[in-house]
Amino acid sequence: MATFRELHHTTAPLLLPNAWDVGSGLAFATAGFPAVGTTSFGIAASAGLPDGGRSSKAVTTALMAQLCRLPVHVTADIEDGYSDDPAEVAELVAQLATLGVAGVNLEDSTAGHLIDPAVFANKVATVKRRSPAMFINARVDNIWFGEQATVDAVLLRARAYADAGADGIFVPGLVDPADIQAVTAGIGLPVNVLAHPSLTVAELGELGVRRVSSGSLPYRAAVDAAVNVATALRDGQPTPAATPYWEMQSRLVSFSQRHTG
Repeated sequence: MATFRELHHTTAPLLLPNAWDVGSGLAFATAGFPAVGTTSFGIAASAGLPDGGRSSKAVTTALMAQLCRLPVHVTADIEDGYSDDPAEVAELVAQLATLGVAGVNLEDSTAGHLIDPAVFANKVATVKRRSPAMFINARVDNIWFGEQATVDAVLLRARAYADAGADGIFVPGLVDPADIQAVTAGIGLPVNVLAHPSLTVAELGELGVRRVSSGSLPYRAAVDAAVNVATALRDGQPTPAATPYWEMQSRLVSFSQRHTG
């Protein structure tokens, strides 16, 4: 199996589905995806918490301990590392590495606002020194939060993070083809974007993108699908086909046995 790093340098972009629990992670692995990420929104929402605000540290860490038993690479969305202290973030990432986590997303914002890029670059460098094999996907949040939302500002931050040791750059909210091409051409690292209905994965690859994340879309679509099933039952409408109970149960039994064995 290709390493997680190698998956960012194949002919097509790495399509990374983002799980929110063991069941979704198992389903993605069974569907043949070579790597599975997590969605901080989906994890937080499943725990009854709003996204962000460092709310999902405990549930994310617990989930990673389980997802690392999957026969695929796993990478964790850990927001800003849940701390302003680079040493604390490096300790968390080192713990995740011990579990078998292949990569982490670290974002350069806290509480919905950008932080000083030099401060974030120091966090990246500290994490990388402690866990040199970890794939650090540095998230640049200019466009996502609408602050200094220009390609030049994104590139300035991304280059600082690359110099600090980041292995990839994630720019959520980047959807304009010209902007995507400018960013991918201006950074010597694999660029990650969120999936968007205006561009296919193949089209994103043509623009230089090397990784496409589903983000919270699968979680949100799953919730909508659940409501639609209940509504159809209530209204006497046909219900959609679904994976049989016994098939899903079999996956979970096998997963549990691998753990106990």
